Amino acid sequence: MATPAIHVKDLTKIYKVPEREAGLKAAVVSLFKRKHKEVRAVDGISFDIQPGEIVGFLGPNGAGKTTTLKMLAGLLYPTSGELNVLGHLPEKRHPDFLRQITLVMGQRSQLNWDIPAIDSYDLYRAIYGIPMQEFKSIRDEMIEIMQLGDLVNKPVRNLSLGERMKAEAVGALLHRPRVLYLDEPTIGLDVTMQRRIRRFIQEYNQRYEATVLLTSHYMADVQALCKRVIVIHHGTILYDGDLAGLVERFSAMKTLVVTTSDMNGSQPDMTTYGSVISAEPNRIALRVSKQEAPQVTTRLLADLPVTDLTVEDPPIEEVIESVFEMPNKEKDEPVEAA
Repeated sequence: MATPAIHVKDLTKIYKVPEREAGLKAAVVSLFKRKHKEVRAVDGISFDIQPGEIVGFLGPNGAGKTTTLKMLAGLLYPTSGELNVLGHLPEKRHPDFLRQITLVMGQRSQLNWDIPAIDSYDLYRAIYGIPMQEFKSIRDEMIEIMQLGDLVNKPVRNLSLGERMKAEAVGALLHRPRVLYLDEPTIGLDVTMQRRIRRFIQEYNQRYEATVLLTSHYMADVQALCKRVIVIHHGTILYDGDLAGLVERFSAMKTLVVTTSDMNGSQPDMTTYGSVISAEPNRIALRVSKQEAPQVTTRLLADLPVTDLTVEDPPIEEVIESVFEMPNKEKDEPVEAA
């Protein structure tokens, strides 16, 4: 097996947060004797990501995703554990390391707000020491892929959110990084713009065999780009494997969609088969437990004039939500897919 592009073992980040009770007395006491509590933002996580992989990094707000990305980029020092990216210790912030990574945060602007994006690109060229001919070739190619056109000549503050995100993506990849950390790269964008950003990421990955670690609350991003997902909650990894395995492991329900021929108004009580999700003339969607799905399917075929019947997994959003709502005792041991 190839050497991992990203190697993480027992990675932990602990913050010491000051705390005190409300009131004047507590405020005075805290001036002389301050109390702290430990917050484990990341708690002993381990994973390897191979060169060229696109991996989804999923979790609710406060799960530890952004803290992990910042440690992988060298912006935060880990409290303990092993961390290696492309053979470098990120916290050393070595120039050779920085030239090979990029961090795109959908809620943060990296372009200068008051000047055109094209001018910021020239600044990036100087920072990364990109030869002029190579820089112009990469810049023009990416501007064309993102269909930015003359928008790069407008001050960034005059761009819409979608236009700014496209310009940000181009700026982040001008130095052809080998590792991409993408934190909510499509947040706030319309569906068309989300698709365009996803195509851009996919094309860049295929063209340059880049390794991508992607966080997103839009499951369409994850389903379109990621064969593998890592689910983190309360700083610990709950699951590491493919999307299909995630659904199989954590979804306890199936959806049965039944289409029947015309029964002349003699529709039976479908609640005897399962929970009715939706009902239309001659078409019913039912939610049943995974264990009962085979028996319910057999009953439906025997009892009704079925013309079509499909068995589906619930939407991935529902599965992820159910993972986060699991009791803590079921989260103690992470699940790794084969």
